Amino acid sequence: MAQQRFGADGWVAIERHDHVAELIMDRPKAMNAVSTAMADSLAQACGELAADRSVRAVVLTSTHERAFCVGADLKERNSLTDAELMRQRPRTRAAYTGVLELPMPTIAAVHGFALGGGYELALACDLIVADGTATVGLLEVSVGVIPGGGGTQLLPRRVGAARAAELVFTARRVPAPEAAELGLVDQLVEEGRDRAEALELAARIARNSPLGLRAAKRAMRLGHGLDLRTGLDLEDGAWRSVAFSGDRTEGVAAFNEKREPQWPGE
Repeated sequence: MAQQRFGADGWVAIERHDHVAELIMDRPKAMNAVSTAMADSLAQACGELAADRSVRAVVLTSTHERAFCVGADLKERNSLTDAELMRQRPRTRAAYTGVLELPMPTIAAVHGFALGGGYELALACDLIVADGTATVGLLEVSVGVIPGGGGTQLLPRRVGAARAAELVFTARRVPAPEAAELGLVDQLVEEGRDRAEALELAARIARNSPLGLRAAKRAMRLGHGLDLRTGLDLEDGAWRSVAFSGDRTEGVAAFNEKREPQWPGE
């Protein structure tokens, strides 16, 4: 299947599987460490996906057999002046927010190391499927910084404030079985099956209304942390955005006619 490559080095690619898009990290010599160029490529690819109305679900994967992503490129960071690091910051941040703000459901397929910014890329997804080789963790305080790709905000939302504090403050690496137990990943699968299982899950998701999926994600993301009444009002707005759509008309008709819906996506 043809791939669309991003960046001069081609370290990020998109491969389409019908209505599922696979967002591929492919910087093998650096275990997908996020350099400035890698960040730019991720941001560009996410912009492409966000604008593609035919995509109903995205799976973030890695081609490296031993790593999902090891986080920031510390070799590059070591060569940067303070001024250069400040100029780099918006570019790296754009990569993480690019994944986080994708409007359709997203799944990270994790194996091997997902550390620091690598685990933050997974946290930016709605769901994390991991195989038995996965090791996750936010290690940033061990090198004198803090999680800066969303980790201090996303991890507490996933596992609670106290659990997140322990994991961030100790900078410890968490193996797959414990990660599943603690809720750091959502689904633990057999070794080597993370990508296949994530793509299968994405395909099941993609059978549903594209408008419905985007509206449901928007309501859940924006509603998190709001008081109940405000959250319900937000949900009502999301419902109204799809209730009079072609997708709703087709979905109800298909149900009554006992057939698979042909979603117009509008």
